[in-house]
Amino acid sequence: MRVYQLRGTSHVKIGDRRKTQFERNMAHYECKIGPSILNSDLAALADESQRMLDSGADYLHLDVMDGHFVPNLTFGHPVVKCLRSKIKSAFFDMHMMVLNPEKWVEPMADAGADQYTFHIEATETPGDAIRKIKEAGMKVGIALKPNTPVETVFPYVEDADMVLIMTVEPGFGGQSFMTDMMPKVAALRSKYKSLDIEVDGGVNTTTINDAAEAGANMIVSGSAVVKSDNPKQVIDSLRGCVQEWIMKSQLER
Repeated sequence: MRVYQLRGTSHVKIGDRRKTQFERNMAHYECKIGPSILNSDLAALADESQRMLDSGADYLHLDVMDGHFVPNLTFGHPVVKCLRSKIKSAFFDMHMMVLNPEKWVEPMADAGADQYTFHIEATETPGDAIRKIKEAGMKVGIALKPNTPVETVFPYVEDADMVLIMTVEPGFGGQSFMTDMMPKVAALRSKYKSLDIEVDGGVNTTTINDAAEAGANMIVSGSAVVKSDNPKQVIDSLRGCVQEWIMKSQLER
């Protein structure tokens, strides 16, 4: 097993009390696979989304780009609202690659988003963004670009539901999975045993082992799943690898 050089503490503050090391070791997290529907046929977005859900996807990952925080432009809350009218119950994980993410919290909540994942680099007041997201009734995700130290997110983790570690530079296609991001994942998993940790970018049946071993449990996969002739088989393969490493981690505690 690969050993990462990590920073850790014996206690993690949760709310107004501190969890003991024993309690942390008993924590649990589950595998969740979320296809990135940006890689699908956008002219048939609802049908493509349903196809992913029928293939075993646990949630849908929707990439919103504003042309400012990242150079590309995708879709916004009107498209999400239309998709929600067709896909009634699926969990929508919004990856907001936008400047001033606070601006779009209410529109996305109204559109039917379930989780609002903003980039910590995109706002000067992450705490305010978190508060607004919670007040709007959504779960909170915090994303980090590859060049952002993982320690940047530590002060906010206890108020978040998920942390996304980007394994490519956001906003650009055709990139390879960055294995050197795995120490970030491992550092988070070492400190926060129950945290949902997501990886996004270049994840496929070849690279999934590195992500799963480091401790990622929410897996975003784009073309590897969406472009596959057998997306169910790919999703099952990704899930099997993650579940295997989850079991190993539980046995080792």
